[in-house]
Amino acid sequence: MQKEKGNITVSTKDMLPIIKKWLYSDNDIFIRELVSNGCDAIKKFQSLVSIGEADLKEDEKYYVKIIVDKEEGTLKFIDNGIGMTEEEVKKYINQVAFSGAKDFIQKYEDKMDKEGEIIGHFGLGFYSAFMVSDLVQIDTLSYKEGAEAVRWSCDGGIEYTMEPSDRTERGTTVTLFINEDSKEYLDYYRVREVLEKYCAFLPIEIYLEDANADEKEKELQKEPINDTNPLWLKKPSECTDEEYKEFYKKVFHDFDEPLFWIHLNVDFPFNLKGILYFPRIKHEFDTLEGRVKLYCNQVFVADNIKEVIPEYLLLLKGVIDCPDLPLNVSRSFLQNDPYVRKVSSHITKKVADKLISLYENERENYNKYWDDINPFIKYGCMQDYSFYDQLKDVIIYKTIDDRYITLEEYLKESEDRHKGKVYYVTDINQQAQYINLFKQQGLNAVILDSPIDNAFIQFLENQNRDVKFYRIDSHIADSVKADKKGLDKTERKVLKTIFKKALDDKDIKIEVESLKTDSVPAIMLLAEESRRIKDFSRQFGIDLGSMPEGKEQTLVINDNNALIKLLPALNANEANKADVELICRQVYDLAMLGHEPLEPEEMTEFIDRSNELLLRFAQLERE
Repeated sequence: MQKEKGNITVSTKDMLPIIKKWLYSDNDIFIRELVSNGCDAIKKFQSLVSIGEADLKEDEKYYVKIIVDKEEGTLKFIDNGIGMTEEEVKKYINQVAFSGAKDFIQKYEDKMDKEGEIIGHFGLGFYSAFMVSDLVQIDTLSYKEGAEAVRWSCDGGIEYTMEPSDRTERGTTVTLFINEDSKEYLDYYRVREVLEKYCAFLPIEIYLEDANADEKEKELQKEPINDTNPLWLKKPSECTDEEYKEFYKKVFHDFDEPLFWIHLNVDFPFNLKGILYFPRIKHEFDTLEGRVKLYCNQVFVADNIKEVIPEYLLLLKGVIDCPDLPLNVSRSFLQNDPYVRKVSSHITKKVADKLISLYENERENYNKYWDDINPFIKYGCMQDYSFYDQLKDVIIYKTIDDRYITLEEYLKESEDRHKGKVYYVTDINQQAQYINLFKQQGLNAVILDSPIDNAFIQFLENQNRDVKFYRIDSHIADSVKADKKGLDKTERKVLKTIFKKALDDKDIKIEVESLKTDSVPAIMLLAEESRRIKDFSRQFGIDLGSMPEGKEQTLVINDNNALIKLLPALNANEANKADVELICRQVYDLAMLGHEPLEPEEMTEFIDRSNELLLRFAQLERE
C-alpha cells in the first residue's frame, strides 16, 4: 500500500443531529446563545459606527427583544444589530462552525479596541435553536446600503430554503417553531426565568414580551429585564457600601447583609472583574455550599466552576467575569490550562490580601467577623498550603475570657503555665465545669466548636510539631493541681476501692487527685486521641468495628472536696455501705453530666437516685 495524504470529510448530514442532541448539556441554553448572538450583532454594528463605517439613526436605541407567542407556537429573537446579506447567510449559517464573530474581528482588528466585547467565537450557538424547534426561520436585513432582506429556513435536516423577506428594518429576527417536547418555552414566565439566569447582566437592553397578554400586562413588559452596567464593571472607588449590599440581595436573594466583600478589578496580565462576598452564616450547614457565578462578557456560564474558583472559595458568594477564559464550544465547562490556573491563583491571593488587610487595619471588625468566616479560612488552609502560608499569622481564636488572640499570643501568655499545650473547648455549656476550674486558676483555653475543628487541630499539629492541642477535659493541667493533698495515701486507696465497687459495670479508670478547687467532687476525662477518634467516627458516620472505641475514660476524684473527704470514714461502718455506693454513683453521674450527655437509661437512673437522696435528706432533717 502506498503512502497517502488527504483531508478528513465531515458530513453535515451526520453533524447536525449530533449538534442538535449533544452540543449542550441543558436545553434552556439555546435562549442564552440566541440572545448572545443578538448582542454580538449589535456590538458589531456599534463598532462600525464608532469607526465611521455605519450610521446610527437619531434617537435609535439598541435592543434585543424576545416575543413569546403560545397561540402561534413560536418564540422570536429580534435585534437591531448589523444584519446579514444573502452572501453572509450562506457563509455563516449554511457552514457549520464558521464563526461570524471571528471573521468580523479579523477584518476590523486594526480599528477595534476591545476584541473581548464580542461574545461568540465558535459559530455553533445558533444551531442550539434546533434542540427545541421543528423549524427555524431567519429574517435579516444588512446595514449595507442597497442590501435586500433575506429569509432562511430549515427543519434541522440538511436542506434549507432561502427567499426574499418582508423585513424592512436593519437587524435580524430568529423565529423558532417550538416542537412538542419543548412547549415549556412557550410559557412567558419560564422564558423569563431562563433570561434572568443567563442574561441578567448583558450589555444590551433585553425586552421580553408576551404576544398573548392583554394591554395592561404588555405595558408592564416595556421595561428591560437586565442590568446593562453591573456593579462589578465599575471601579471600586465609584461604588458605595449600599450599592454592594443591594447588588448582593438582588443576585443571591439573601436579605441578610454580607459581612464584607472583595471587589476584583484586574486589566493586566489578564482581564478579570468580579465581587466576592463573605456571607453571614446562620447555622453550620450554611458553610457547606456558597455560590460563585462565572460570567464571560457578562453572559452567565455556570455556578461554582472549580477550575477557576478553588473549592474552598466556593463557600463564598459572588460573581466573576473573565472574558479571556478558554471555554469549550458550549461555554459550560473550562478547559484546564495554565491561564486558568493563573486566574485561580490571583483570586486566591486577593482573598488572602483582603483578610490580612482587615486583620492589620480593622482588627475590631475582623474579630467580629471571625465566628462567621473561620470555617472558610480553616477549610482553605487545609486545602491549599499556600493559602495557609499567607494567612497563618492572622488565624485567631476566641478564648473563654471572651478575647480573640492568635496561636502565638496564646502560647506566649501561657508559656510558664503549660508549655506548648493549647487547651480548647468544643461546647461552652457542656464543659462549663472545666471552664470554671480553668478560670479560677487564671488559665485560658480557646473555643473550637465548629465541625471542621477536629480536622483543623490535627492539621495545625502537623504544621507546628512543638504544639499539641488538648481538649479541656482530656487531662488535668498541672496548674489546677493543689500542692497539698486532701487525704493521706491509705484514705486515697480506700476511696479508689469503694468507687471501683460502686461502678463495677463501668469501663473506666479511677484516679484520686487534689485539685485547687473544693467545689467539684469529681471530673471525667477522656484521652485526647481517643476522643478525636470518637468524634471523627460520629461526624462521618463510620463504624469503628475493631478499632479502639474511644472509651479510655478516667474518673478523677477530688480529695479536696468536703463530700469526698467523708466517704472513707462513712464506708468504715457496714451500715453505711449502701449509702456510700449510692453517693459514689451520683458523683459519677454528676461528673459525666459535666463531660457529655447521659444515655436515656442513665439519665432515668440519675433522676430516680436524685429523688431518693432528696427524700433521705428530708427524713434526716425531720428526725
